[in-house]
Amino acid sequence: MGSHESRNEPGSAPGSAPGDDPGESVPSGPQGLKKGLTQYGDSGFSLFLRKAFIKGAGYTDAALERPVIGIVNTGSAYNPCHGNAPQLIEAVKRGVMLSGGLPMDFPTISVHESFSAPTSMYLRNLMSMDTEEMIRAQPMDAVVLIGGCDKTVPAQLMGAASAGIPAIQLVTGSMLTGSHRAERVGACTDCRRFWGRYRAEEIDEADIAEVNDQLVASVGTCSVMGTASTMACIAEALGMMAPGGASAPAVTADRIRVAERTGTLAVQIARRRLTIDRVLTAEAFENAMRVLLAIGGSTNGIVHLTAIAGRMGFDVDLKALDRMSRETPVLVDLKPSGRHYMEDFHKAGGMATLLRELRPLLHLDAPTVTGRTLGEEIDRAGPGFAQDVVRPLSDPIYPQGGIAVLEGNLAPGGAIIKQSAASPGLMEREGRAVVFENMEDLAARIDAPDLDVNADDFLVLKNIGPAGAPGMPEAGYLPIPKKLARAGVKDMVRISDGRMSGTAAGTIVLHVTPEAAAGGPLALVRSGDRIRLSVANRELSLRVSDEELARRRAELPVSPPSADRGYRKLFLESVLQADAGVDFDFLRAAERRGSLPRSGG
Repeated sequence: MGSHESRNEPGSAPGSAPGDDPGESVPSGPQGLKKGLTQYGDSGFSLFLRKAFIKGAGYTDAALERPVIGIVNTGSAYNPCHGNAPQLIEAVKRGVMLSGGLPMDFPTISVHESFSAPTSMYLRNLMSMDTEEMIRAQPMDAVVLIGGCDKTVPAQLMGAASAGIPAIQLVTGSMLTGSHRAERVGACTDCRRFWGRYRAEEIDEADIAEVNDQLVASVGTCSVMGTASTMACIAEALGMMAPGGASAPAVTADRIRVAERTGTLAVQIARRRLTIDRVLTAEAFENAMRVLLAIGGSTNGIVHLTAIAGRMGFDVDLKALDRMSRETPVLVDLKPSGRHYMEDFHKAGGMATLLRELRPLLHLDAPTVTGRTLGEEIDRAGPGFAQDVVRPLSDPIYPQGGIAVLEGNLAPGGAIIKQSAASPGLMEREGRAVVFENMEDLAARIDAPDLDVNADDFLVLKNIGPAGAPGMPEAGYLPIPKKLARAGVKDMVRISDGRMSGTAAGTIVLHVTPEAAAGGPLALVRSGDRIRLSVANRELSLRVSDEELARRRAELPVSPPSADRGYRKLFLESVLQADAGVDFDFLRAAERRGSLPRSGG
């Protein structure tokens, strides 16, 4: 791909006409309270009525003449990751008002990973629709999107991309780390590690209860490079965030200052009409892909980035992404691929430090919400300093990107493995399949003393894909059978059509496409079959003859998942596969603009 220096004049907005500087107003169409008037057949009366009601809240005409900045409020008692939302909203409002705008916060759905049944992914598209429609329905010249927990940021970016107005992302920030018996711990990589020890009977009830109090030391998102942190970094790489906004922990003054700067930028993009399509360019998405690979980011990041790109008319080419991965090493030394936590990444300079190292691989002329290019923002961040969290390109923590794309007769549409968090000794082997038909089957048999399983087997879980579960839950991180865990087994090859948390580690093959519920080859796998996994060759193959597979397919019951009513009915009738971002078919942009990454690296 190579470096691409900016050709914009100093102070000009990317994609703007010469002389259109970041502070210049661009008149075009109705603004403020005149936007999107409710239809009564008399537009004058519509505005009159709107102003009459809003004045009931104590606003003056002078206030109502300012640019209106919507602020999406996703605070919820069910969402501790967004526990600092009230403070962030107040800081954003301060930034808006200091810059001459009128802030208006409004609620939308809030989705938390641990408080969403059947899965937060099931509700992501609903949240994106809620976000889009509330942006469209209410008058605002720009919108600040406040998200954090895994699915909220992609849902907001998807909705805003479809709504098309100027938008800027603010994340709630990561939680602080805790301490358990002088050992530093943080959610949720350490959650899984300690639970694994508990299942193996290495620690007892008292130990697991004690560590449970320490894993989440404050409000905020997971303190490792899980999906929330991944999406924060991706949002900044896309140019959709105030510089430095990805890494500041939730309960710090830095996070509040980022929120105030976000309010200031929101007024600027409103005045310049810097609509989201001028920021979410092909170059921006390719930069985000580089960052996803270099941070050892969550496998969920591929699904979400694909969905956001789909709203802008772009398709993600998994083969090209894999070629990009081969030349983009993992540089960020964070759990689960490395050692550190998000607060360490922030102290090490955050995204500025990473982007400085990645500079030769980035599109430096990609636009950002600041009105400057990504390259200009890297320059403005100044020189680097000594730290041990972000490695140089010459000394990565993993020589290739964190994620590899597998293909073969078991996954004709592709599958994903987080190679940087897998066990090297398990990535090149053939094994016997131990198959679970669905989540219920897994729960019933995984710990059965008579389960026919050994450490060299491949655990295979079907029917946890987009339609099969439904909602593609993070159940791809299958537990090690208790009898093997007690014997000291820490990792096994696990294969499914579902997802796993970005905080998880292990040799886990995910997003097998097409899913079993859609009649994909995964539906044909039986216990005792041989499966070949070769990450080096990007292979995932079922060692069963075509004739036998055809015989099995003829025996498959034809009963696609269905529902009688409500959102579940809409979901099952409209959801796409993992390679299309698990979005709804009718929400993707009708006009396709090509595939990404365009050069494949």
